[in-house]
Amino acid sequence: MTRQEVADRLKVPAKTLAQWASRGRGPRFARIGRHARYKLSDCMAWENEQFAGGSQ
Repeated sequence: MTRQEVADRLKVPAKTLAQWASRGRGPRFARIGRHARYKLSDCMAWENEQFAGGSQ
């Protein structure tokens, strides 16, 4: 998924995801060239961790 697709899913600006990434927060992603790409499964796992209070 692109950063914009993840941002739309989470209802946050894409810039927020970029800031999270620079701070080591947010869903796991991979850099492909200059682009950040996210796996849906990683996004869903991160979302579940947020609801669980980060303790899994």
